[in-house]
Amino acid sequence: MTTKPKLELTWIGKETRPRLEPRILLEDPEKSYHAKHRITDHDIFDNRIIFGDNLLALKALEQEFSGQIKCIYIDPPYNTGSAFTHYDDGIEHSLWLSLMRDRLELIHKLLSVDGSLWITIDDNEAHYLKVLCDEVFGRANFAANVIWVKKHTRQNDARWFSDNHDHILVYAKEKEIFHVNLLPRTEELDARFTNPD
Repeated sequence: MTTKPKLELTWIGKETRPRLEPRILLEDPEKSYHAKHRITDHDIFDNRIIFGDNLLALKALEQEFSGQIKCIYIDPPYNTGSAFTHYDDGIEHSLWLSLMRDRLELIHKLLSVDGSLWITIDDNEAHYLKVLCDEVFGRANFAANVIWVKKHTRQNDARWFSDNHDHILVYAKEKEIFHVNLLPRTEELDARFTNPD
């Protein structure tokens, strides 16, 4: 029996993976806040804000939440070469891909079968990230590349083209099970539209 060759993205250091031990989260009572009472029977009291390395945080969530999270949104470094206080946004491309791959694999484990991942990214890494997500989630589970306008004016000093959009890559854990919760159309919302089409 012959196997089909696998289509994959390769980069220097792809086979190098961090060794992650199981992690636990410790609550800081001074930073914790809980509502005094539930308003409805469906209120959820297990939200968390985690301070620390996101890879270690994802690893810590794995044991308790594996296969249970419906929606994950991430805003990774765009890898533009800019300097930010809290993270390096200009690391070598192959290292960026390795860092993203490790996080995507943990995110995939955390998602429920009807869950989805939403990633905001710009043109610097969007297309490589799409191929990487295809590899981790399966190309068939790509749901959409939502383009959102981040500037409503032209950048007249742009060297080549004025960059006015970013991407939101959307992946489902199992696309056939995933569904989008659409908002109902109301008269108030309809009144906002003026295009006769």
